[in-house]
Amino acid sequence: MRHLSLICVVTLLLVSAGCPGRDPQSTPVDSATIATTGGAVENSESGPSAAAVQEIGAGETGAGETGAGEDIPAPFELVHEGGTLEASTPDAGGDPVGATSPDPAHDAEWKQWPAPAATLVVTGRQHGYIEPCGCTGLSNQKGGLSRKMTLISELRDRGWDVAPLDVGNQVRRFGRQPEIKFQTTVEGMKTIGYQAIGLGPDDLRLSFNELLPVVAHDIDRPSVFVSANVNMFEQTSRFLVLEVGGKKVGVTGVLGREQRERVQSDEIELSDASEALAAVLPELTAQSCDLYLLLAHASIAESQELARKFSEFDVVVTAGGAGEPTRLAEPVEGSSSVLVQVGTKGMYAGVIGIYDDQEQPLRYERVALDARWQDSPEMLDLLAAYQYQLEVQGLEGLGLRPVPHPTGREFVGSATCGECHTQAFEVWEGTPHAHATETLVHPPERYEVARHVDPECLSCHVTGWSPQGYFPYVGGYLDLNASSMLHGNGCENCHGPGSQHVATQNGDIEATDDDLRRLQAEMRITYDDAEQKCLECHDLDNSPDFHEPGAFARYWEEVKHEGKD
Repeated sequence: MRHLSLICVVTLLLVSAGCPGRDPQSTPVDSATIATTGGAVENSESGPSAAAVQEIGAGETGAGETGAGEDIPAPFELVHEGGTLEASTPDAGGDPVGATSPDPAHDAEWKQWPAPAATLVVTGRQHGYIEPCGCTGLSNQKGGLSRKMTLISELRDRGWDVAPLDVGNQVRRFGRQPEIKFQTTVEGMKTIGYQAIGLGPDDLRLSFNELLPVVAHDIDRPSVFVSANVNMFEQTSRFLVLEVGGKKVGVTGVLGREQRERVQSDEIELSDASEALAAVLPELTAQSCDLYLLLAHASIAESQELARKFSEFDVVVTAGGAGEPTRLAEPVEGSSSVLVQVGTKGMYAGVIGIYDDQEQPLRYERVALDARWQDSPEMLDLLAAYQYQLEVQGLEGLGLRPVPHPTGREFVGSATCGECHTQAFEVWEGTPHAHATETLVHPPERYEVARHVDPECLSCHVTGWSPQGYFPYVGGYLDLNASSMLHGNGCENCHGPGSQHVATQNGDIEATDDDLRRLQAEMRITYDDAEQKCLECHDLDNSPDFHEPGAFARYWEEVKHEGKD
């Protein structure tokens, strides 16, 4: 299995891909059983076809990375069905220099592959994006559990034995809602049939009492959560041996240096990644696996460093890098390993085919989880159940209590503003902003799943919330019925709460002429201020087109309004 020349297949789809080469040797293992240190148990009928077969010795103990300045792998030979192509070194952005633009009409190249002996699907860094937001239309966004399940189901429908693996970091915040989201995500991943899941720094920031029951060993099988250097009272796996299509795949994971610094917990024991791998690998390699894979929640540089130091690994799946993952599986200079990136926000999956072929033992393709993958009914049911849990908890159960607005004022609702600012109000009523709450109650897409109880959606779809903090202000929206005057993304989200301005204008409180002028001036915003306010909701995740040069000027023409009648 070692010392192989690197051979890749170029694939062009909506994405391109590279494929590392290796020489798999078949080591049949009975897929009907799962062997643990305590014996064997029957494989679950409802589980995936690729079974976790062994875990030995549980319990040993980056976000924001740009990738700029890191070592770039040397060019390597690529083989296509039509002959040999000249490879180009990937640029700093991840795509090969001079790569041909993907043909939108070209379907996934993996569909043209001969059936692999075994298939791995690698994902990671969901970062809270359990589904695409949908604000700009699902056809414009990637990712989500539903599309993962559809892709993996299609692979299985072809008769391929598939083991999905994930490098970790399912959430991006801490608190009750992220805890529920983590639990829901793990339930979904188990339904999909994930066989090994790494632990990211944001996962480990969740409440330990909520986290541990989700990641701990089951009574009859080892935990699918795997890390060599994260110890949670010996309740997760140090390594796993998976049987996939008669191949034995040894998997372990690590949390990198920078990522460990972000974890502050007395209950979680963290250790150096290299030291932990040095302790785990002799036990793992004793299992005589056909392929060894490392889930590295670490920077690209550290992932490469580990690949060079531990030559046992054939594939290193890294959570490092920013933006889209590289199109090609990259050879790690000074190592026989190849590096696969998963990208950010769970928008991509990597498909790895394992073959009994001396010349081309592995194939790899990066696949965008875009709108080509239809929604999975099982995952839509899961998303609906997630929203129901949020509704049962309510804002108070989610730990969200209204906090005073920085101005100390409260919200009155857009209709009150419209009593004097009739023309501006008429403009607002004709914009999507006025109907923002309604789109949560009756979504135009994935209409089966209402989202009007989800704080992460409410923050930009109602009046009186912090758009990036996901909490209500005093006097802001609280309930669909009781807060009907605060439906929509209203005037006060940009101009500020209007309670004092309205009270002084109506004579409810005494105010001098200077007070009146000051309050009026404080409610006004400039063109530049308006753009910054818009960006609080129209961020890169929800409105990528809004960030194109000149976009704000174009959109402003649709909503502009000035002064009092």
